[in-house]
Amino acid sequence: MGRHNFKKLKIWQEGMEIVSENYRLTRTYPDFERFNLISQMNRSAVSIPSNISEGSSKSTNRHFIKYLENSLGSAFEWETQLIVSYNEKYLDEEKFEELETKILQIQKMIASFIDNLGK
Repeated sequence: MGRHNFKKLKIWQEGMEIVSENYRLTRTYPDFERFNLISQMNRSAVSIPSNISEGSSKSTNRHFIKYLENSLGSAFEWETQLIVSYNEKYLDEEKFEELETKILQIQKMIASFIDNLGK
């Protein structure tokens, strides 16, 4: 396997899209969440594409998979934080459903990328 050009990977591009959506969203949160939910969400969002790019530098699929699994973990973590945000009424139902759909798609994409690498 050659190393992957992470910028060409659809999962990385979609991960970067989540990062942008995340920052747009968390900018509207109450100030008291700055060191709590906001920083947690920023961290897990950024971790999605970061792990993909870091993993793409590894020389074996087995090593790449480890980073992809971290990326997937961060996507699940971010989804939970999104649900918390919705429960706290920091976003409306329409925005919640849009972002929930996006994060579920990314989770599926990363999971099938892992499955394909593992073959």
